[in-house]
Amino acid sequence: MTDRTANDQTRTVNDRIRVGADVGGTFTDVVLLTAEDELVTAKVPTTDDQSEGVLDGIRKACEKADVDPEEIDAFSHAMTVSTNALLEGTGARTALVTTEGFCDVLEIGRQDRPALYDLDAERPDPLVPRHRRFEIAERATPEGVEVEPDANSVRNLADRIRDSDAESVAVSLLHAYAHPENERRVARILREELDAPVSVSHEVLAAFREYERTATTAVDAYVTPKIDAYLGRLVERAAAAGLPAPLVMQSNGGIADAATVREHAVTTCLSGPAAGVVGADATAKGVAAEDGGADATAKRAAAESVSDSAGLVTFDMGGTSSDVSLVRDGEVERTTEAEIGDRPVGVPMVDVTTVGAGGGSVARVDAGGALRVGPESAGADPGPACYGKGGIEPTVTDANAVLGYLGGDTALGGELSLDLDAARDALADLADEADLSGPVEAARGVYRVANANMTRAVRAVTVERGRDPRNFALAAFGGAGPMHAAALAERLNVGRVVIPRACGVLSAFGLLAADETRDAVRTYRTTLAEADSDTIEGVLADLADEARADLRGPDTATVLREADLRYAGQSFELAVEVGDAFDPEIVAEQFHETHESASGYRMDEAVELVGLRAQATVARETPAVAYEGAGEARVGEREAHFGGQRRETPIYRREALPAGREFAGPAICEQADSTVVVPPAWRAAVRDDGTLVLEREAGE
Repeated sequence: MTDRTANDQTRTVNDRIRVGADVGGTFTDVVLLTAEDELVTAKVPTTDDQSEGVLDGIRKACEKADVDPEEIDAFSHAMTVSTNALLEGTGARTALVTTEGFCDVLEIGRQDRPALYDLDAERPDPLVPRHRRFEIAERATPEGVEVEPDANSVRNLADRIRDSDAESVAVSLLHAYAHPENERRVARILREELDAPVSVSHEVLAAFREYERTATTAVDAYVTPKIDAYLGRLVERAAAAGLPAPLVMQSNGGIADAATVREHAVTTCLSGPAAGVVGADATAKGVAAEDGGADATAKRAAAESVSDSAGLVTFDMGGTSSDVSLVRDGEVERTTEAEIGDRPVGVPMVDVTTVGAGGGSVARVDAGGALRVGPESAGADPGPACYGKGGIEPTVTDANAVLGYLGGDTALGGELSLDLDAARDALADLADEADLSGPVEAARGVYRVANANMTRAVRAVTVERGRDPRNFALAAFGGAGPMHAAALAERLNVGRVVIPRACGVLSAFGLLAADETRDAVRTYRTTLAEADSDTIEGVLADLADEARADLRGPDTATVLREADLRYAGQSFELAVEVGDAFDPEIVAEQFHETHESASGYRMDEAVELVGLRAQATVARETPAVAYEGAGEARVGEREAHFGGQRRETPIYRREALPAGREFAGPAICEQADSTVVVPPAWRAAVRDDGTLVLEREAGE
């Protein structure tokens, strides 16, 4: 058996045989790319210890592809360990160390309210309770250190932390982003005295704004023990199976080796959704190359080539939730102002909006008699009623089954046959409770309410940000996304839907295409009029070195340099790309243009620089997937409901649809990991790579 470790550096970045495994709330998805560029997929139920399901899925994919696990050259992984810990409150018992007088910064937070007009709105409890928040006498300012911490006081503090039964420690001292010397001293002593991981704010997020920096450091400490233990088990099991050490998807859409991620656990808080957006972007680039050639210019204009306009709205509907994001001008949109479970997380991440509407979302009637869907989910066990595992609550999947979009012979994940009678019984009970005529009307109601929830998520990333959804194509994926995509597009007046070939496991596919990426950030405050270009160049050079340090093949990395800028008096910043040399006048004009594009106006005010960023990337080769589409495509028909009418609807086996094939709706395309619904007044066309493109008929 091949000996592999977490620090194995013998593999190249563009190894031939690759596997990606993405853990979802219901299923774990696996995609294997063979040496012959064939794409093999597998779905297995998600396990309590996610690493078990990951290895089960990889073994299943290897058996289908007739590949020995030891032949695999690269293994990439997206997980929900940190996300689940935050949402379920199951992270480590965390202690927080702050400057004397600042231990309540987590509780004070910001002046904004969760719901502006709700007088009873309550903030979530702080991640660190009051009895595990500790203060230390020290003081630093943006100009330098004024009071150093006493070593004996820090050792006494370590005893108090130990007595508090804390499993992890976060250290966030005042102005440590500018002068981290005191924070380093405190962290060094605590690491010597305690048998617990210590997260330090200047290592987690070296940026100003005390609350966000402290909150992000606390999140890192909260999830670190779970991430460290989980990845430790996964690395061991992967080695025992002959697999290479896993590369882990980060929230910023790039992968990193397991050892790096174990030291920066907060970077995994949006691991799975980020992988899906990367997969959608890779699909768009493939279609662009098909339409306009494979050169870099055509690929960069991918989103425009797919949608004839601004880009893609990515729509990922899984078993528990739906995630929506944007790809504009061929670039995935990112943010540093995200919240997960109402916890601010200030590290760079793909900008994703999530709603609690997935295939397993439970439908119910509220106290006012209105039909509601989610956020509660039936999960994988017992799951929806149609799974036949004892579930009795009606879900979105049950509604799709009653409407005919899923059939009794539809095998979810390639294996799980559906119990249509159980689905009808569950919807019949809901119909009685909601005073509806029967299970079909209840199913239509559940389908429409779920679509309304997801439409609001799309509007949140488009209309509410001044972008017209009609200028985008909708890229739909996830096990349930392609069933709802055309209906969402109709509500939004979107004319084109793009459904990747591996739509049911696209997050896993995105892992095969993701670049290796690392971010570094530092607060640097001045006006552009007073900026010293040489000093700023020195800071950017240091950040570039820091970002490259943890990458495989750092000498081949490209570095994106950015400046966070704002008008004097503003409380938010916009990131502007900095060229090879920092020129204040050029950067100022770029900011004016960026601000005008984002907000519709520019101001005659001084421009302030508040932060500098560097993102180092080692590009991975985008998978060139072979597609043939052979065999009998039309495999039957069944009744399905569209617009209140029953229609005899042809059923197609998607993998048998040849490139260039076009057909009109209504139609249903089934594949092992998902189902595509093509409503009346829509047409579908198969691209060369197997991507299915749905377009509304002219005049509809």
